[in-house]
Amino acid sequence: MSPNGTYRPNDKEPFMNERQREYFRAKLMNWKDEILRESRETLQSLQDENVALPDLADRASTETDRALELRTRDRQRKLISKIDAALKRIDDGSYGYCEETGEPISLRRLDARPIATLSIEAQERHERRERVYRDD
Repeated sequence: MSPNGTYRPNDKEPFMNERQREYFRAKLMNWKDEILRESRETLQSLQDENVALPDLADRASTETDRALELRTRDRQRKLISKIDAALKRIDDGSYGYCEETGEPISLRRLDARPIATLSIEAQERHERRERVYRDD
């Protein structure tokens, strides 16, 4: 089900019309709310585990869990900043257009990855360039 009930953007309507913008805004806001809720739960579990554990193995396990949760929080923070940037693009009218080519990003790609800033072709070129540099 889509964020706005049963509506799904389609290629028969004007690209990034008001209805599509509202659909993606709701999708992004719901995603952000979900991440923030997970983040609060993570924070709560970190605080709950803050009790002293006498067993060395338990302490080591807790430290590993904490490191993993902190990495997760860092990923969540980066994701939220990408979601916020996408919401700004909806406001300024640049949302849904490839940063590299200026062409519309496919609705299917945006539906699957609403924070996308590159068309699939530009993304593939970008990844190929990264691979070349990584292999050096």
